[in-house]
Amino acid sequence: MSADQRRILVVEDDTGIRTLLGATVRMAGYDVRAAADAGQARAALTEFRPDLLVLDVMLPGTDGFAFTRQLRADGITTPVLFLTAHARIEDRVTGLRAGGDDYLVKPFNVEELLLRIRAIVDRVRPVVAEGLLRCADLTVDVTAHEVRRAGRYIPLGPTEFRLLCLLMRHPDQVLGRAEIIDEVWGDGFDGDPRVLETYVRYLRRKVDTADPRLIHTIRSVGYCLRQPRSFPA
Repeated sequence: MSADQRRILVVEDDTGIRTLLGATVRMAGYDVRAAADAGQARAALTEFRPDLLVLDVMLPGTDGFAFTRQLRADGITTPVLFLTAHARIEDRVTGLRAGGDDYLVKPFNVEELLLRIRAIVDRVRPVVAEGLLRCADLTVDVTAHEVRRAGRYIPLGPTEFRLLCLLMRHPDQVLGRAEIIDEVWGDGFDGDPRVLETYVRYLRRKVDTADPRLIHTIRSVGYCLRQPRSFPA
């Protein structure tokens, strides 16, 4: 997968539709993983870390709305595009209130599906231009090794800088503690894993002293840097 290829998780219990959706989205240039139910989708969220869920509302054992509510309650902010056969306004409102980002009624036009996917993915992906990462009013110039929040220069040490860059490159994605340690300290790290909590605390004291708070702890899982919805993409 190329560095800027976006990951899409298709959650659909119908084998034929799931296969067709996966092939369609893959042909559009995305890295695709498919799941048949909420259990498989939950596992893929941790392993695959998708940029978007294309989620069928009618799933075995639960429904897409309830599944999305649980994700949001657990602090998982991965965007969700609902697919459903129900066109009622009430269903659309329910989906959006559950934490969904968009809603597409079956049968749908493939071109419209891809346009909606692209619109969501482009909104949540980090802005990267000439080595610049941006989330809300926080910017990181990777080349110049310069960090600013609302225009204010913030000096960071090398480890703090690597940690922040990792979070900035994966906005709205929950990164596990072991994965972060491997990326920031190297896969040969054999020190105290609590060092991660220490450096997150250092980072928050420097870059997260004002609202909106950007760095979030996902209990028992890891950390996530979230793009506030009140800021333009």
